[in-house]
Amino acid sequence: MSICSTDKGLLTPQNCAIVFIDHQAGMLLGVAETDRRALLNNVLILAKAARIFAVPVVLSASASPLFSGDIVPQLSGLFPDLDVIKHSSINAWECTEFVTAIRRTGRQNVLIAALWSEASLVFPALQMMEEGYYIYVVANASGGISTASQEAAIRRLEQAGAVSLSAVQVLLEFQRDWARSEHRDEVVAVLSEHREAGAQRAGNSDVADGVSPAASGAEGV
Repeated sequence: MSICSTDKGLLTPQNCAIVFIDHQAGMLLGVAETDRRALLNNVLILAKAARIFAVPVVLSASASPLFSGDIVPQLSGLFPDLDVIKHSSINAWECTEFVTAIRRTGRQNVLIAALWSEASLVFPALQMMEEGYYIYVVANASGGISTASQEAAIRRLEQAGAVSLSAVQVLLEFQRDWARSEHRDEVVAVLSEHREAGAQRAGNSDVADGVSPAASGAEGV
């Protein structure tokens, strides 16, 4: 599938929207074989890119009885005035409020980060492409329950026509030129802050700072 509605193939703050699906503590705890702190670090880079450049954002959270609870506070705190869409369907695209929120952005290029990739990322992304959206998967801000399932999810979406990219790539693609001074200092600050945070690796058994099962209602997961 060819890329349309871009600036000669590149994304800009004016031609895309960013969607975060199910970045809840219970879901984060279920991500396997990855550094959860690094994953959350990438989520925050992506979220700050959206905030700095005023890109439309959609936040959603699963209403599953197993993984209920709020979006991790590090993410939701960046968008205090934005309502979080709660969906009971595993596929967020089957939630009327979610679909409405996406359509209200007015953007055809949609960047998606989600937990877990094998379902919460793949299902809505595939159906959105069927409806004419151009999907960009922020792979390192998404995670699956195993490395194999994460890779299979990304591969399936790429085979269907989605484009995969990283959180830092999005931030730098929005900035494009250091001569653009309006947001330059903010971009540099994010890169500096999260480069340092990314250097502080945690083991797979660790949960990101400030996120616990009890905080999300995910006890026993």
